[in-house]
Amino acid sequence: MLKNDCIFCKIIKGEIPCKKVFENNDILAFNDIKPQAPIHVILIPKIHIEKISDINQSNSDITGKLVLAANKIALDLGINEKGYRLVFNCGRDSGQEVFHIHLHLLGGRSFHWPPG
Repeated sequence: MLKNDCIFCKIIKGEIPCKKVFENNDILAFNDIKPQAPIHVILIPKIHIEKISDINQSNSDITGKLVLAANKIALDLGINEKGYRLVFNCGRDSGQEVFHIHLHLLGGRSFHWPPG
């Protein structure tokens, strides 16, 4: 189910344009409008789940689908060998700005831990 007041749900419905990089029956992926790396793709499920802590037994398959889609996109974009980062943010303190779960795929540069 989608929500009328969610920006990602509006993107899924085609009400807001995006630069799509991948789509299937379950997932939509598009370029981030404020990229944090040369490659920064947002992957969202086509069902509305507010945050990753809302994943439960009945919807947990979506996380695997998001990761599989991210792996395919990384391969298609040629960053699978050098490496990439996948990030879920959960809640306001993590930096989650849109409350519709989404996976960040970042690549095209070296990353360090801790980030800096």
